[in-house]
Amino acid sequence: MKRMIILALVLVIAAGTLMAGGGRDTAAPVRENRDRLVVATAAMARNLDPALSNDMPSARIHNQIYDTLVVADYDMSILPSLAERWVFDSPTALRMFLRRDIRFHNNDVLTARDVQFTLERAAVSPEIAHITGMIRNVQVVNDHEVVINLQYPYAPFLSNLAHTASSIVNQRALTAMGETAHSLNPVGTGPYRVTNVVTGDRIELTRWDGYHGTPAIIRDVVVRVIPDPPTRLLELETGGIDIYWELHVAPQDIPRAQAHPHINVMSGPALSLTYIGFNTLNPPLNDMRVRQAIIYALDLDAINRVAYAGLGSTGQAPLNPTVWGSAAGRLPPYQFNQARARQLLAEAGHPNGFATTIFVNENQARIDTAEIMQGMLAQVGIRAEVRIVEWGAYLDMTSRRDGGHTMFILGWNTVTGDPDYGLYSLFHSSMHGAPGNRMFYTNAQVDRLLDAGRQETNPARREQIYFEAQQIIHREAPWISQWNAENVHGLRSDVRGYRLHPNGRERLWLLSFE
Repeated sequence: MKRMIILALVLVIAAGTLMAGGGRDTAAPVRENRDRLVVATAAMARNLDPALSNDMPSARIHNQIYDTLVVADYDMSILPSLAERWVFDSPTALRMFLRRDIRFHNNDVLTARDVQFTLERAAVSPEIAHITGMIRNVQVVNDHEVVINLQYPYAPFLSNLAHTASSIVNQRALTAMGETAHSLNPVGTGPYRVTNVVTGDRIELTRWDGYHGTPAIIRDVVVRVIPDPPTRLLELETGGIDIYWELHVAPQDIPRAQAHPHINVMSGPALSLTYIGFNTLNPPLNDMRVRQAIIYALDLDAINRVAYAGLGSTGQAPLNPTVWGSAAGRLPPYQFNQARARQLLAEAGHPNGFATTIFVNENQARIDTAEIMQGMLAQVGIRAEVRIVEWGAYLDMTSRRDGGHTMFILGWNTVTGDPDYGLYSLFHSSMHGAPGNRMFYTNAQVDRLLDAGRQETNPARREQIYFEAQQIIHREAPWISQWNAENVHGLRSDVRGYRLHPNGRERLWLLSFE
C-alpha cells in the first residue's frame, strides 16, 4: 500500500501542475526562430564529464548529451536504454545486453568496451562513489554483452545505473583527448551534442542526427548562466529565455510570473530537500549540544514562509517525505524554543554564545534563509556572519576538510528515489567531502546501518534499518533538514511538451514550439 501511495505521488510529480495565471488569455508574439531553445540556469555546470561531477547544473546537461544503460521513466520505473535487456546471474552479477544500433557523436559504434571503461572508471571516482563504488569490475563477454560484478548484493543497483553519473562515455575519444579537453567537448550518444562552452556564461547544444531514440524536435539549445533571479525573470518576460529552471529559488517572483500573459508556471513536489549543514570537525559545531541549540533557536516554519513563500514543507527527517523509507512524521520534532537553545549553549560551555559564519551560494532563497537565521541566532547570543560564494568555489570549499566552512546551506536530490542515495552519501563516514558528506559526520553505528541497508534485499527489513539510521542522525543533528522542495519552473507559453521529472532531469529533446 505504501509503495502504491508513493507511486501515485510520483505520478503527480511527473505530470507537474500548471499553476494559475499566465499564458492563456493573450496570444504570444510570433516566434522568429523555432529551432532555438534558450534555458536559464543559476549556475554553470561544474563538469561535463559524468564521472567528475554530481551537481544539478551538470547533471541537467549530462541528461541531454549522454545515455545510460537503463533509464528512470516518469513514474521512476526502470526501462531499457543503451541496454535492451538484462538479467541477474546472481545477486552480485548483472548481465546486460546492449543495443546494436548506437553511435557516439563522433560516429564510433558503442561497444561493450565503452561500457567497461565507463563503469570501471566511475567505480573509482570519488565524486560519485556512492553511486558506482559498489562495482567490482565489468567483464566483456562480446561486443554487445557485459557482466557487471558487484562487491556485494545491492538492492537499488538498476536505479543507480539510471543516474546520469552512470552515463556511458566513448573510451577512444576520452582517452585521446584527456579528461580536461573531454570535459569541454564531450562525446556521448545522447540526443544533443555540445558545440560550444563559454565558461561562466553558456553551454550550446545541437541536435545529434544519429540519435537512436526519439530525435530532438528543436535543433539548438542554449543553456545560459544567469545567477540573478530578477534578471532571469525579466529575460523570461521579454522572451530572452524560454525556460526558467527552478523559479522556486526566488518564490517572490512566482506571482509576477503567473500574472504575465505569455508565461506558464509549472509546479510539482520533488525528491529533494534543502539542508543547513554543520562542519562537525569545526569547534564548537563538533559538540552535538551546540548543533541542537542552533536548531532550537530557529523558527524553520517562519524562515520557509519567507524564503520559499509557503512552497513545499518544513523538513522533518533526513529524507524528503516523497522518498521511500523516509521517517518524516515519525521522529520527535525540534520545536522552536529559544530558552532550550540558551540552556544547551550554557551546558556546552558557551553561555554568551559564539561567533560563526553561514556560507551560501548565489541562490536567493538560501541567501534569504541565512539572513533570517542571522537575526534569530543573535537572539540566543550566536553572532553569525553571512558570506556568499560563487557556486564552483562553494562546492570546492565545502568538499575539503580544510575548506574553512562552518555552517552552510545546500540541497540534495534523492535522484533514484531510494533511501540509500539520500542517506549513504550524506552521512556515511567513507563519503566525507565531495561525494556528499560535507558535514564530515562520523558515527560507527550509522555506518553499520547504512552498509546493511544497501545489502539487504527484504524491503521491510531495509525500511527498519533506514528508520534506525534516521533516528540517530536526527538526534545527533549534523545538519538541519530545512525544506522539502516543491519544484516550480517558468516557461514561455508557446513551449510544448514540457514535463517535470521527479529526479529533476527534464528531457529537452521532447520539446517543441506551438
